Amino acid sequence: QVLSHNLCTVLNVPHDPVALEEHFRDDDEGPVSNQGYMPYLNKFILEKVQGNFDKVEFNRMCWTLCAKKNLSKSPLLISDEDAFKVWVIFNFLSEDKYPLIIVPEEIEYFLKKLTEAMGAGWQQEQFDLYKIALNTSREGLSAWELIELIGSGQFSKGMDRQTVSMAINEVFNELILDVLKQGYMLKKGHKRKNWTERWFVLKPNIISYYVSEDLKDKKGDIMLDGNCCVEALPDKDGKKCLFLIKCLDKSFEISASDKKKKQEWIQAIQTTVSLLRAGSPPPHKEARQKRKELRQKLLAEQEELERQMKELQTANENKQKELETVRKQLEAAAARAAEEEKKRLQTQVELQDRFSLELEREKMVRQKMEEQVAQKSSELEQYLQRVRELEEMYKQLQEALEVEKQARQDEETVRKLQARLLEEESAKRAELEKWHLQQQQTIQMTEAEKQELENQRMIKEQALQVAMHQLEQLELERKEALEQYEEVKKKLETAANNTRSWKDKVAHHEGLIRLIEPG
Repeated sequence: QVLSHNLCTVLNVPHDPVALEEHFRDDDEGPVSNQGYMPYLNKFILEKVQGNFDKVEFNRMCWTLCAKKNLSKSPLLISDEDAFKVWVIFNFLSEDKYPLIIVPEEIEYFLKKLTEAMGAGWQQEQFDLYKIALNTSREGLSAWELIELIGSGQFSKGMDRQTVSMAINEVFNELILDVLKQGYMLKKGHKRKNWTERWFVLKPNIISYYVSEDLKDKKGDIMLDGNCCVEALPDKDGKKCLFLIKCLDKSFEISASDKKKKQEWIQAIQTTVSLLRAGSPPPHKEARQKRKELRQKLLAEQEELERQMKELQTANENKQKELETVRKQLEAAAARAAEEEKKRLQTQVELQDRFSLELEREKMVRQKMEEQVAQKSSELEQYLQRVRELEEMYKQLQEALEVEKQARQDEETVRKLQARLLEEESAKRAELEKWHLQQQQTIQMTEAEKQELENQRMIKEQALQVAMHQLEQLELERKEALEQYEEVKKKLETAANNTRSWKDKVAHHEGLIRLIEPG
């Protein structure tokens, strides 16, 4: 109810609360969706709009409804009022389809206007890079993305907030309020003939003048039509840069601040009058329409080109199918020829295989005969080699037996020598014990015989030393005899091992030994 009442108020449409209640009588549970409200909006509000409403106030109401939900929460370099004006400009420049977007060409147009209003140079390369990045991801920007782009300062670096705000306001006045030109000038009164400074605003069919540029105190209008004209006046009454606006009922004398402003105003008014005579819309609307028609033309050309490409592609596919059919026919003919060639080659191969098998069979028979001859020769050679090996083994066995026999003889000799040495050692030990007993007996003799015994003892000790020396000599001889006995024993073990190995070999080749025995 509140939304409908406010819409009716802003659009100058009489509000009918009874119709509202009747429309939603059967659907009073829960909230109303966009789709549910649109039929009522179209039938009871939008169809009654006559066009005699303040579009800025209508836009401001729509902005109030959607800005809080959609406007970016990140800090922007523009005020909320400037964001509202950018939003209204977006609605003017956007495409006539939902969801609303502004295409890169219109973004470029808007940014150029802003840059020109700020008095800065247009950075075409920077925008081209931005355009490339934009085209890769989407077709255009939404209203809120455009506000964020302007508010980020990406294309207004080095400009302060006031300059950007003034530029947005100037573009807003031109595109939305249809302000073709505005500025301070002096106007001559009709009654008192005095000159008063006024703020003039030129629109497509009217020139309004105010006390100041805040547009709060409006002093009058100059209605323009195709019969109006403007002409320059010479300087008079101390006033310079004069020009006259002639209408059907009244004329207005105006003084500009300088010649340049005078010429600009004369040119702007003449252009406006010419458009009124031709029935043409304002320049910015005409330019927008031309840009839109150009885009539609390019789109139609692109669609036509795509259609032609599809036709060419279809024709190409048909040609491809025909070529594929011809190729398959050629492949079938080639396959038949290949099959015949294959059969001929197969017959030839079978004949070759038959001849090859016969040759291979003859070769195998010859090879078997050669292998048998070689095997017999090899067996004969092995037999002769075994005979030679056995003869050599017999000789080596005899030599080993001789060595073993000699080793046994040496062992016997050493054993006898060892026994003799042991016997001599035993005799010496008995003699030494006997001398020791005699010495003990001599000690017990009387003191008178002590000297004599002492002399005899000395003699016997000398004899004992000689005997000990002889005993040591015998001990050395016994050790040498033992070493010789160990060497003879090792030789005997070696000879025994050799004899045993030769016996094993002889036992292994016993059959061959029997073969070469006499008889």
